Amino acid sequence: MSRIGVLLATGFEEIEAVTIIDVLRRAELDVIILGVDGDTICGAHGLQVAADQSLADAQEEDWDAIVLPGGLPGATNLRDNPGVIELIRSTHSRGGLLAAICAAPIVLGRAGVLQERQATCYPGFEEGLDGAKCSEERVVVDGNITTSRGPGTSLDFSLSLVAQLKDQQTADALREGMLVSA
Repeated sequence: MSRIGVLLATGFEEIEAVTIIDVLRRAELDVIILGVDGDTICGAHGLQVAADQSLADAQEEDWDAIVLPGGLPGATNLRDNPGVIELIRSTHSRGGLLAAICAAPIVLGRAGVLQERQATCYPGFEEGLDGAKCSEERVVVDGNITTSRGPGTSLDFSLSLVAQLKDQQTADALREGMLVSA
């Protein structure tokens, strides 16, 4: 079974984080909430989420996927954390899936993994996608990197991750069961 780390830093976008965690767990994937700033992380709008594990402990493990919710200052807190950048680079070097939504693709840009890749982000953050070919698509998959636009694309983003990490049949069943328009 795939082990997926969802990194949360202070100021994360709640809709994105909760949607990603919920949808991936509905797909019966092994999702671990990784706390960058401690055991309880406060979102951009005051929602507090308990971490399953700390970023420091996560560094010692091999992850099949690392997922980054956006939000501000959550995305900049992720981008400016050397441990996060190290985890992104090590996961990328092993061929693990990297996924970021909203402003969080700037973290992938800082890690240097977007060179010549198609990517998208929340409007206005394109300059942080160092070396990427920017798109305005809702969800962009380029090899082992998946990016998306923002809170309104969270379900599409999460279902794309289910299709990649499990299978399209599971993603389609979840889409139907949650009444998500295709």
